[in-house]
Amino acid sequence: MNEEALWENGSAPFRVIAGPLPIHQRDVLAKDWQTLAQTLRRRGARLLGIWGEERSDRQYRIHALFLTADSCYWCNLALAQGVEGFPSLAEIFPTAVRQERAIADLLGLRPQGNADQRPWLRHAAWPSTFLPLRANPVPLTELSTQGDTDYAFQGLPGDDLHEIPVGPVHAGTIEPGHFRFTCLGEQILRLEERLGYTHKGIERLLQGQDPFAALVLLGRVSGDSTVAYAWAYAMALESIAGVHLPERAQALRGLLLERERLANHLGDLGALGNDAGLAFALTQLLAIKEEMLRENERIFGHRYLMDLICPGGLTMDLGADTCQQLRASGLRWQQRLQDLELLLQEHAGLRDRLVGTGTIAPDRAVDWGMGGLAGRASGQAWDLRVQFAPAPYDRFPMEISLASSGDVASRWAVRFAEVFASLRWQEKLLQELPTGACKMPLPLPSVGEGLGIVEGWRGEIFVALRLEADRIARCHPHDPSWSLWPVLEEAVLQDIVADFPLINKSFNLSYSGHDL
Repeated sequence: MNEEALWENGSAPFRVIAGPLPIHQRDVLAKDWQTLAQTLRRRGARLLGIWGEERSDRQYRIHALFLTADSCYWCNLALAQGVEGFPSLAEIFPTAVRQERAIADLLGLRPQGNADQRPWLRHAAWPSTFLPLRANPVPLTELSTQGDTDYAFQGLPGDDLHEIPVGPVHAGTIEPGHFRFTCLGEQILRLEERLGYTHKGIERLLQGQDPFAALVLLGRVSGDSTVAYAWAYAMALESIAGVHLPERAQALRGLLLERERLANHLGDLGALGNDAGLAFALTQLLAIKEEMLRENERIFGHRYLMDLICPGGLTMDLGADTCQQLRASGLRWQQRLQDLELLLQEHAGLRDRLVGTGTIAPDRAVDWGMGGLAGRASGQAWDLRVQFAPAPYDRFPMEISLASSGDVASRWAVRFAEVFASLRWQEKLLQELPTGACKMPLPLPSVGEGLGIVEGWRGEIFVALRLEADRIARCHPHDPSWSLWPVLEEAVLQDIVADFPLINKSFNLSYSGHDL
């Protein structure tokens, strides 16, 4: 079957999943899996994520979620009975490499055609014979705890080259990750990452959980994105229930999401200034961030806005006086930040460190399928708030912030632009905040499948959910860091080792969101 015939007819027609975004789901035969992926790639699609599951009937499934300019495509591959391998998408979408390796670690399903068959998540934490996402894994107590202690990093040959190992333990409270640099003098010729040290077993913990109670855990997948994860999970539940939330509930969810974006951007901008040797930027920007976090605590009850989103709406509301307080502080921060940005733009030493450092050119961003703020800094106009404008962004439009150079300076500029865009958006929303309820009952069926997807501050966060007998049968939360960590390895090439902290912070990817 040729590609267009497969697209139009294929193994099965696309089904539309209810929700605020257009999501099309389709079952695909193994012989058509790579062909359909190639068709999507030619149509400009990006691979958002790939994951696997074992159904109660002992059948294995591989899922992949793609995003195009006009829709999401959720494709399902059911493996034949007794088959424990699947066609790899790594040659079509390079960010699939590690995700397929994770499927092998968790389910024992091998990606056929993926050149990298090394373990990814399990380290020495559990042996290869233990498969956590199988329905009945062998208890760890019955197995040796010996894992892969001799991980084979892929260096470069050459007598003049040397390797610099960094991590996995880092200073302060940063989470663990190992970075293996191959260098010529100070110039980086290769970087290989090893992550997964904080594997928490969240996907296994979610199996069998009450879908309402599980929201607490979903909001803690990656603490800096608690609003985005909670919203994506609640959206998946609400799509299964087939409900549409009140406008006020949607608006307040948007307010929380933008405040989460603001706090992270302000902190990262300050840290970037500090890594570039300008402590003044750190102190000024962190002072504003701290004011915002304290305001969050005072008004919303939590500095990082945890446990405010619930299935069917929110656990809080805002009064008129509180809205006025938020408006006043937002306008005050906007003025201070405008003055600060102008001052920093003119700082020659800062620009010398940022411009031309850690570059991912727009054509390479296309190859990688980059999204989020890092993608927008490389000219990729992907932003769910703008592309699809789900509520409340349909009523309160959001501006998209773009740059084209793809270096640290561009990622700095996009962050600052998004700070101002979010502050203006907050002001508009609080001026015209819809009236009505903040929560509605959620009559959830005992069986169903849904997906929620939200533009978090790093990029698209999604949660794929399947219910059976009033319980979670499979829940896959997915962080954009899965697709961006490999890009960081390319961004540092030809720069010097001393620039790595600066480049790394300009992406500021999640370890915790990656190590489920």
